Amino acid sequence: MAKKVLFINQEINPYVAESRMSVMGRELPQKMQEASFEIRTFMPKWGIINERRGQLHEVIRLSGMNLIIDDTDHPLIIKVASIPTTRQQIYFIDNDDYFNNRQMGADENGVEYTDNGERAIFYARGVLETVKKLRWQPDVIVCQGWMSAVVPLYIKTAYAEEPSFANSKVIISLYNNELKGELGTNFKQCVDFRDAKAELLDGYKNDFDFVELGKLAIDYSDGVVEGEEGVNPILLEYAKEKEKPMLGFTGNDFEEPYTNFINEVCPDEE
Repeated sequence: MAKKVLFINQEINPYVAESRMSVMGRELPQKMQEASFEIRTFMPKWGIINERRGQLHEVIRLSGMNLIIDDTDHPLIIKVASIPTTRQQIYFIDNDDYFNNRQMGADENGVEYTDNGERAIFYARGVLETVKKLRWQPDVIVCQGWMSAVVPLYIKTAYAEEPSFANSKVIISLYNNELKGELGTNFKQCVDFRDAKAELLDGYKNDFDFVELGKLAIDYSDGVVEGEEGVNPILLEYAKEKEKPMLGFTGNDFEEPYTNFINEVCPDEE
């Protein structure tokens, strides 16, 4: 039976500008599909995405849930589109507060958003709740970029008893598009959800930044990928110290290494 792989991306080209991460966001799921994996792909509906040009439309049956973060309700909106050249379907997580009329990590003047931590939390929970609604059970979850870095924690704690994720393995792909500032002063408090208790983060610095977020993702992942050259050396060393299975930078010939790594992290049942 084909392995099911869920890709939780930060960037996918052509919806955002071309970068190593956005190209991998498009090509990796496609290559894995060609390698006979069954896939689903998500990304945030950043405000810079042209919905008309990208032919995004809302999926009413998946939208309408409210996610409570720091005692505030945030409506979850799900949109979908297909990349014309590959016919690959992309699900978009949207919300007026966190994404509408906003750039990605920073505004047009390069000033980072003070609620980037909350945005990552909303994105993580939004994806996982949507996958539950799809009644789909991924064997492997591949997270690409800081925006998806809260997912491993939630999979191993808050969603550990959910049938959709009870047996899922998680891989975090590290990239070098770092955030420079903190993720918000109340990040630990905002993370708190079900068994993902805020006290689980007591061992991390209070001024939660890009490196702390990366360490959190590594701690709760089953495998770590060096997504591009120039990844933060602190995080690569941390992953080695934690003795996590690792896939080094593959360059452009990535199909076979990723296929092998996914099968290493999630071996076929005997």
